[in-house]
Amino acid sequence: MKKHRMTHIRQTAAVLVLLTSAALCGCASDKGVNGQVIVYNWGEYIDPETIRMFEEESGIKVIYDEFETNESMYPKVESGAVAYDIACPSDYMISRMIQNGMLSEIDYDKIPNAKKNIGAQYYEQSRGFDPENKYAVPYCWGTVGILYNKTMVEEPITRWAQLWDEKYADNILMQDSVRDAFMVAEKRNGYSMNTLDAEELEASKNLLISQKPLVQAYVVDQVRDKMIGGEAAIGVIYSGEAIYTQKENPDLVYVIPEEGTNVWIDSWVILKNAPNKENAEKFIDFMCREDIALMNFEYITYSTPNVAARELIEEEDIKNSEIAFPDLSQYDNLETYVYLGEDGDYLYNELWKEVKAY
Repeated sequence: MKKHRMTHIRQTAAVLVLLTSAALCGCASDKGVNGQVIVYNWGEYIDPETIRMFEEESGIKVIYDEFETNESMYPKVESGAVAYDIACPSDYMISRMIQNGMLSEIDYDKIPNAKKNIGAQYYEQSRGFDPENKYAVPYCWGTVGILYNKTMVEEPITRWAQLWDEKYADNILMQDSVRDAFMVAEKRNGYSMNTLDAEELEASKNLLISQKPLVQAYVVDQVRDKMIGGEAAIGVIYSGEAIYTQKENPDLVYVIPEEGTNVWIDSWVILKNAPNKENAEKFIDFMCREDIALMNFEYITYSTPNVAARELIEEEDIKNSEIAFPDLSQYDNLETYVYLGEDGDYLYNELWKEVKAY
């Protein structure tokens, strides 16, 4: 599954420069007065100013690296070629890392802001992949839903099934992601998005194949720009992206489909052999501080699990946004992705190849 966290094109290269191998090895010249911490995070998934503030307040040098997908992050961490202290994987990948003994248990006494500011419901949701909340501190969360242009559709779009309506042929954007694409079909069929049932997977594959003639494109980041520009009527999108698109085009509407969807969480984790564990704890605690969490929320527009930060949001329409902070108790059939094992990953990928090749 791909999750690109690129909400705006920003000039951040001067602050977040991709690291050389020498920097990642922790050369002495890269260390601050109190040492360093090596962080591995999604692209465009943090306000660079918060890193500068942490370095200034703590005296700890942040060595920062970025990844594009969970799948590209995992082998780099597993190999140990780079001694990362902190990473920010998604739910199902955290489950895989726990299973493979790659993570260090969180000492919440050393991260008091995580105990104080992160809402209990987000720790409860995290138990789907971190059963005892031992390894992951929630950083951002959201849903996958439908974004539609109300001037380009004949009725409100409320169901995944409407993405198979022939009157919207060549006006539908699907996610170019195996798990997200299959999730749409699985939810339409009433299945779990974590199913490994052969008949259910075959039916979902065939449903996606039947939809292909109606799909304008399979996209990732492009869904945002195409929907803003009125190039398509309906698109599958992450909720954080939807917040941004609505600011740019007020004709766009985001909905969580009636059949259910994916609720995801990305979390800070500390690697098992982190060379700078104490500094890692200080970094995570800093990122859980309410003013810092607010800065990151405003920068990346993905929902924050930091309830203290939410209280600081000045714009009432954002603080009470049903996109950013939906009442999930009002929806049925919500699930979090779980790691399906190597055999499960292989099966989904093979079926996705059949869909794309048809």
